Amino acid sequence: MMMRPIEGGTLLTAYLLGSLPFSYWVARRRGVDVRAVGSGNVGATNVLRSAGRAAGVTAFGLDALKGMCACLLGGWIQPHGWLAPSAAAIAVAGHVFPVWLRFRGGKGAATGLGAFVLLAPLACAGAVLVFVVVLATTRYVSLSSMLGAVALPALAAALGASSAVSLCAAAVAALIVVRHRVNALRILRGTENRVGESRRVANEGGAA
Repeated sequence: MMMRPIEGGTLLTAYLLGSLPFSYWVARRRGVDVRAVGSGNVGATNVLRSAGRAAGVTAFGLDALKGMCACLLGGWIQPHGWLAPSAAAIAVAGHVFPVWLRFRGGKGAATGLGAFVLLAPLACAGAVLVFVVVLATTRYVSLSSMLGAVALPALAAALGASSAVSLCAAAVAALIVVRHRVNALRILRGTENRVGESRRVANEGGAA
């Protein structure tokens, strides 16, 4: 089945929405370039660590909101079917590879949560619970993000989400895990920082 121009335009708009670098802009308003401090990651976690709690919460909310808006747009154009979950996934890809910052973006967790919370709310709640439990147990933000992301498609499928939602959630989970690959290696080596610890390495990875 060929894609209609309106569907292609919706996916392009979803990418452009996702690629809006809110974390970068929020930090810059406080005189911080997140690309040059902390992990260098353009995401809410690095904003939190480098520009303060208020800036981090603001960045997280805005990054989640753009994913939600992409999903809403897809659902408005096509109330049922593949477009809304595809727009959600592409918004996450836009956050990770933003055209505005030469395709150097964040890791997708906040945008992924916002993108899928309307499509699979119970699965998102379960994924957040996994994140919280893993973080409380290990104090690794990166591990918590990876396991929460992996839990999302599994929970979506188990709770009866459509195949399009489950597959797009799985694609997003894979992207988030790949973006955390350096963090995973540091966890295996015992050099990844935990929440509340002083930084061992300059290039600490964030989650969002």
